[in-house]
Amino acid sequence: MKAFLVQLVRDGGVVVSSTAWMPAPDDAERGVRSVVVFVRRDAEKLAELVPHVDSGAFALEVTRRTSLTELPAPHAEAVEGQIAGKVVVIP
Repeated sequence: MKAFLVQLVRDGGVVVSSTAWMPAPDDAERGVRSVVVFVRRDAEKLAELVPHVDSGAFALEVTRRTSLTELPAPHAEAVEGQIAGKVVVIP
């Protein structure tokens, strides 16, 4: 699925993946590059970031929130190119 989703990134954009064991695809012809980020639990660092999100310094576009049982639907929508923003999964 990752290879398909790179097509949805605008020319000159960036594909960001937090799946270190599976490299993110890029598209050099369109200037789309890929990066892998490592995610770790750090409540103290998260608490430092919250005010930046609240003030609007970090803009996060949340499309919707969904439960784990409803997760197949956003995946299908992503394949169709119908997701703009983040889907927050609530366990």
